[in-house]
Amino acid sequence: MSKAPVAPATADELCAEIVLRYESLSKRLKQIARYILDEPNDIALETLAVIASRCDVQPSTIVRFAKSFGFEGASQMQRLFRDGLLSNNMALGYSERVRQLNETTSSDKAKPADLLAEFVEGNILALQNLLQTVSRAEIRAAVDLIAKAHTVHVVGFRRSFPVASYLVYSLLQAGKRAVFVDGVAGLAMAQVQAIGPQDLLIAVSYHPYAGETVAIVEAARENGAKVLAISDSLVSPVAKPADLVLQTRESEVRKFRSLSASMCLAQALVINFAFEASKEKGRRPRAPKA
Repeated sequence: MSKAPVAPATADELCAEIVLRYESLSKRLKQIARYILDEPNDIALETLAVIASRCDVQPSTIVRFAKSFGFEGASQMQRLFRDGLLSNNMALGYSERVRQLNETTSSDKAKPADLLAEFVEGNILALQNLLQTVSRAEIRAAVDLIAKAHTVHVVGFRRSFPVASYLVYSLLQAGKRAVFVDGVAGLAMAQVQAIGPQDLLIAVSYHPYAGETVAIVEAARENGAKVLAISDSLVSPVAKPADLVLQTRESEVRKFRSLSASMCLAQALVINFAFEASKEKGRRPRAPKA
């Protein structure tokens, strides 16, 4: 007879367990798992009926999910997130704030200046949320990965392309050996063959995830390289195989998604690396040019 799982003691422990067990979950339970990882504040504040509706599952499925992780019911699981919310004095959840913004700016008769204000406010929310999803320890770990790598290879297709190209440009400006896996002439997989065990691959990808990026991440892992993922979910196809994930959720205003938070994160990573490198060499930091 199998032993009943022991319920995690904190929200962080539960999230770590969800990431660990994600691939073994059923389709419905995966929907709940991803929502919990992406919207922890909603889990703390919303009713079971609202959470079920947003996950597109029945409330009983959430109860089943909670029990599979050792809880007596969904309310016990929600209490972990509620306790964390209170201890961190966190504001209203990111997604709820975005929903409220969309409700107040849904007019089709908006003037150009109004549209600008909507996008500015949406990006402000995304930048504020970045401080919640990426910790100081994760930034420190990411900078260490960059510093220790012989060569940093960077990949990002489709919407992620500007972030990836900026990372390569700014790393080169900061004095780091960097290579852009751009896939020109269909040579992306051939470019990956140059990635070795002493290298780092930075993979940037958001839903819907580019198949080319996923394949390159898998190939880099097979070659023994470290992988740093910048993605919108801890359980995305590029995040799961990665050594470190920096979760970045962009604003979405009128169905258009921005890259402000991602570019801010990329800039912070490179500037941090530049300052760390300058300390070791005892000279002024070589910051990227504009």
